Amino acid sequence: MQVTEVNSEGLKRDFKVVIGAKEIGEKVEARLREISTKVKIPGFRPGKAPIKLLKQRYGPSVMGEVLERAVTDSSAQALNERGLRPAVQPKIEIVSFDDGKDLEYSMAIELLPEIEPMDFSKIGLERLKIAVPEEDVAGALERLASSRKESKPLEKPRKAESGDILVMDFAGTVHGEALPGMAAEDHHLELGSNSFIEGFEEQLIGVDAGESREVQVTFPEAYGNEKLAGQPAVFQCTIKEIHEAVPAVLDDELAKSMGAESLEDLREKVKERLGADYDGLSRMRMKRVILDKLADAHDFGVPDSMVDLEFEAIWKQVEADREKGNVDPDDEGKDDEEVKTEYREIAERRVRLGLLLSEVGRINQIEVAQEEVNQALFQEAQRYPGQEQQVLEFYKSNPEALAQLRAPLFEDKVIDYIIDLAEVSEREVSPEQLREEEEKDAAEAEKPKKAAKKPAKKSAAKGTAKTKKTEAAEDAGAKAAGDEE
Repeated sequence: MQVTEVNSEGLKRDFKVVIGAKEIGEKVEARLREISTKVKIPGFRPGKAPIKLLKQRYGPSVMGEVLERAVTDSSAQALNERGLRPAVQPKIEIVSFDDGKDLEYSMAIELLPEIEPMDFSKIGLERLKIAVPEEDVAGALERLASSRKESKPLEKPRKAESGDILVMDFAGTVHGEALPGMAAEDHHLELGSNSFIEGFEEQLIGVDAGESREVQVTFPEAYGNEKLAGQPAVFQCTIKEIHEAVPAVLDDELAKSMGAESLEDLREKVKERLGADYDGLSRMRMKRVILDKLADAHDFGVPDSMVDLEFEAIWKQVEADREKGNVDPDDEGKDDEEVKTEYREIAERRVRLGLLLSEVGRINQIEVAQEEVNQALFQEAQRYPGQEQQVLEFYKSNPEALAQLRAPLFEDKVIDYIIDLAEVSEREVSPEQLREEEEKDAAEAEKPKKAAKKPAKKSAAKGTAKTKKTEAAEDAGAKAAGDEE
């Protein structure tokens, strides 16, 4: 095998690879001999058929198999011997080959850049500690009680209001025809719950117990029943009783029904949960700061092919959002080329951060244990009640989806490693102060956006991590980091 480097430009390398005809012929003959021991050829014992006959029967298929393996093995050998780490799969193109002649192919690759991570002990970080206000705890407890609310008949007669529960009979018709599913007796309907067709519940506000009322509505065009979709309907409703919703009493019994030992124990659990939620917000803020500092401190070239792939994924999401009518306000009034330039800068930053985090993880042997992946997979499956098995099977049969599930776990472990080395101070703030600082950060992030649009240096996304556009399109390079670990 002869390997010749024909081009070297930045991270790009082009090679010419030649595999001699003799070597190809030997591989073909060896493969044919292997096949001869497994197939039956009339007149010959296994393994004794002449090569000429084997070539006549199996030559073309064996040649294709040998060429494919020769290219795969030789390209991997060429990269390993030179210590090259490709960013994506090499592009290989057969230049020439005829039976009995040399095989020549070209190989174009883009390399992963050489990365020297900064000294993380020089990073200064601030961890915000949020004191959970007692009013937040009280509000959370009230919401819990409200979620367990019951209903009871009105003590004093009055007209129905939003939030009341009507005990009612109803019967509906479409063009005078009663269809299945359009009638019920003693149905409990909470006004304002939007559980019925749009406009239905609003027409029952103000009814009295014992009253009959006609409700006219139109089924949505996308309604599941084709006979009803888009059709006008009339419902005759008889209100039997009006009940008012009553929140559950905040007491030890309610707490025990929710798995706590007492009301005080429930209060502490709620406070811990709120504290964990606030700590999560604080960590997200600190993580954004870390990523900004990493982006500022590292300026290395990134493979165009990786940026292309990342940009395509981002732009695909942008177009999907546009189809739903969700347009980023920052994009309004701009042509697509200008918007694409901004998103490509985001893609470049995302790839750079992903490669950096991946390298930090590789150098420091940071790994995601299988049990951590299993736990994340279990939590993902729980998001789809009744479909857990299908979700598990999907991830088990889809390596790319499993890698996407694993990537954030790896990224978080690398971020934690950096935090452990950094100089971290703590400051206690209230939830209101946290929100104010988040708004201030977002406002500050808007300032460098004009500079970011210029034909900038390679750290083009510098300073943009907290803009709405970047938050929507960039999750700290988790995908790239997970792919490269």
